[in-house]
Amino acid sequence: MKVKEIMTKEVKFIDPNLSIKEAARLMKERDLGALPVGENDKLVGVITDRDITIRALANGHDIESVTIKEIMTPHCLYCFEEDSIEDAAKNMGKNQIRRLPVINKDKRLVGIISLGDIVSKGSKPAAAEALFLVSRHIH
Repeated sequence: MKVKEIMTKEVKFIDPNLSIKEAARLMKERDLGALPVGENDKLVGVITDRDITIRALANGHDIESVTIKEIMTPHCLYCFEEDSIEDAAKNMGKNQIRRLPVINKDKRLVGIISLGDIVSKGSKPAAAEALFLVSRHIH
């Protein structure tokens, strides 16, 4: 099974120059834990609820003025829509992440895939292995 068969397709970039307050509002509205960040139609990073909590709030940044680009995870990992879900799950597990932006062969954002997508619509063994790797703590 391919990533494109189970990914969430309704995904749009958020502008890196917007405030993290706007990112948090969108996450709440759409019930999301991460938003792909784009500039000039290119994926430049991802901002997660954890980025907002740890990199901004816990470090004392002003939620009104700090921008997404100041706290986002730059150079984020991604997968291709034609990749197998097993490969996407291995990528998530190896890198201890729960979501991956999905791009097409032209490197345009076409979706996002999460461990939840893999569990509910894909390969349970692949999801179980990825979840184990994502959840463990490396010291």
